[in-house]
Amino acid sequence: MAEFGFQSPGSFRSYRTSSQFVPSSARVNIHFEMKTSFITLAVSALAVYAAPSSVKRATAIDDATILNFALTLEHLENAFYRDALAKFDEKAFVKAGLPTWARGRFAQIAAHEKAHVGFLSSALGDKATQPCTYNFPYNDPKSFAALSQILEGVGTSAYLGAAHLIENKDYLTAAASVLATEARHVSWVASAVNHGSGWSGAFDVPLTLNTVFTLAAAFIESCPSTNPTLPVKAFPALTFAAKAAPGSTSTITFEGAPADTPLFAVFFTGLSQIVVPIQGGSVDIPKDLVGVVYAVVSTNDTVANDENIVAGPAVLDFEFNSNGQLVK
Repeated sequence: MAEFGFQSPGSFRSYRTSSQFVPSSARVNIHFEMKTSFITLAVSALAVYAAPSSVKRATAIDDATILNFALTLEHLENAFYRDALAKFDEKAFVKAGLPTWARGRFAQIAAHEKAHVGFLSSALGDKATQPCTYNFPYNDPKSFAALSQILEGVGTSAYLGAAHLIENKDYLTAAASVLATEARHVSWVASAVNHGSGWSGAFDVPLTLNTVFTLAAAFIESCPSTNPTLPVKAFPALTFAAKAAPGSTSTITFEGAPADTPLFAVFFTGLSQIVVPIQGGSVDIPKDLVGVVYAVVSTNDTVANDENIVAGPAVLDFEFNSNGQLVK
């Protein structure tokens, strides 16, 4: 298992991707556990709570806000692929055990992300958010491919979760077109490159703006102070034990739990949420979970949303084979 640590922004009550709001105490840990055809990638953003009083949280969510939120993610993905492909040539991919054609396909994905940036920037004009400075914790093509799978999955869930907020039907159609491409990306990376399953089930998981931002902010070091303010905040990190698996009891760690308040682990799988009580810092993971699952801690015993989430999401990958059986 390899562990990477680097700086990330904290939990801001509003988000203007500006370098002056990046506390040095925030850190991100990403764990990769690899088996022959199995990758578990748990992402946790360790956030801080103190928000600068000068930052005002934007409350209005209109189409321009959603497009800028999408552009924030596309800038991140664009930089991720651009920098990795500049760092690793085809020989490096082959040396890492990846197919000879993998880099060429990743180059095509990079072109897609660049096109998404251009499309959204053109639609927003002078209101478009600008790219930030990023820090991605890969050190070879294999860890790059593992992180690619997570980023593309989060991107898919981001567009899916934001779709209902878009009023302009033309924008909605365009967003759906991008969503379909992002879903193809993650399916290809997961199956052809990482030798896992190309899907988790019949439905994908929609994520809220705040849960998506919590995952994306882990890779952002600083941004132009002139960038538009987005109505999002990052939640504290949620971490599961390394051997967490469906049907097992796992310890979880997170900060900022409200005192004397019952807490619940909520597992996002497809369009469903499965709620499990947290007892003594441990949770029983539902036995029927498969594929990529997002987990949060909530004060609500029915439905988790941005108003009651305490920590997370954590990204859990419960890999399964062609017979639908979990890979141990």
